[in-house]
Amino acid sequence: METSNQRAISTVQAARRRDNLKDTALGMVSTLSFPAIVGTADMMLKSAGVHLVGYEKIGGGHCTAIIRGGIADVRLAVEAGVQTAEQFGQLVSSLVIPRPYPNLDIVLPITTTLSKIMEDGSYSRLSNQAVGLVETRGFPAMVGACDAMLKSADVHLAAYEKIGAGLCTAIIRGSVANVAVAVEAGMYEAERIGELNAVMVIPRPLDELEQTLPLASCWIEKRQPINIPVNIREQVAELETLELPDLAQLPVKVLEE
Repeated sequence: METSNQRAISTVQAARRRDNLKDTALGMVSTLSFPAIVGTADMMLKSAGVHLVGYEKIGGGHCTAIIRGGIADVRLAVEAGVQTAEQFGQLVSSLVIPRPYPNLDIVLPITTTLSKIMEDGSYSRLSNQAVGLVETRGFPAMVGACDAMLKSADVHLAAYEKIGAGLCTAIIRGSVANVAVAVEAGMYEAERIGELNAVMVIPRPLDELEQTLPLASCWIEKRQPINIPVNIREQVAELETLELPDLAQLPVKVLEE
């Protein structure tokens, strides 16, 4: 049962959260492609002092980027996002909600991320590597595009994303030049096999954008096993099978010597 202290703490936390959300806004831009929404989110982050809270994918290819920040910043960022999505020919809709009621986050994928944003309030730095995205309609075309990208340049295949309607996106990582070459190769291979839907190259993404993508696992450096020469392994194996004499059965004079 909740104690009076717990109730008091909950009340204080709720009040603090309302204060943190005061004079802020939520912004949303929706597209029909995952590469398009990532490119749109990148532009929104770089155009104003906003935070990328996350994406909402509701099927049929519909993806929505959700941002948070000051009202003026969110309006500016959403305007930039709309222009970017229109350039891709993928814009579905957009929305700005000034001073949203705190309980609205129940229908948005923002609870954990929003709490973290309110705690540190820091802005992300730019990465020195690029992100490339190739979206196809059909899994074979995406796998073929992945193979072509890996063979054409020094890039890492990070993951792939499904958004419904048969759309799946391969996500790669590497230097700007390598990612650009790889994405071009992936485009041609996807068109040869099936249907190419969208592509995107983001030269210097913000850390905050990267954290919303399924990319991190392949970049984490893992400890490599120590490569022991074969001859050493053979010697170790010989020592393990070597039978040592039982000291208890040796003559006493031998032990004394």
